Amino acid sequence: MASKLLMVTIFIFDLIAFGLAVAAEQRRSTAKVTSDNEKDYNYCVYDSDIATGFGVGAFFFLMASQVIIMLASKCFCCGKALKPGGSRACAVLLFIILWLFFLIAEACLLAGSVRNAYHTKYRTIFGGEDPPSCETVRKGVFAAGAAFVFFTGIVSEFYYVSFSNAGASFEPYGGESAVGMGAYK
Repeated sequence: MASKLLMVTIFIFDLIAFGLAVAAEQRRSTAKVTSDNEKDYNYCVYDSDIATGFGVGAFFFLMASQVIIMLASKCFCCGKALKPGGSRACAVLLFIILWLFFLIAEACLLAGSVRNAYHTKYRTIFGGEDPPSCETVRKGVFAAGAAFVFFTGIVSEFYYVSFSNAGASFEPYGGESAVGMGAYK
């Protein structure tokens, strides 16, 4: 039987990670080109950098959720044997999908946070023709991370339930710890 406390904890962690990823998308850094007082050079002025913190927070909450679910299921490869059947097959498939979604979500969140923290400095001096390229995070990087956090949360819940059902009261050798012998006739 799946632990309700564990499922609620995983849900809360995934919900927090999703909320932080959405907040990071909403608060991405924006920049504008500004000239100095003497008009000698142009430089980039960035507004808020809070999206980096939101992205890193979402990254760590999702990672904590994944660590908890893997510890509870003993990373699927360690621990006692699972009961053969549909639940075990479903758990194997969900395990693979869970790791795929998790890695994509973490990559989006980490890449978005790193890119959001990167700020270009002075680019043109003494009336340069091209204005500086004030690089910012592309729209949708944190949103993609949030979407995959959402998918990871859903799949992790289903994975844990399938894993728990496959492991419920399965005894691979008939439950005896002794040597099985036939009746004497």
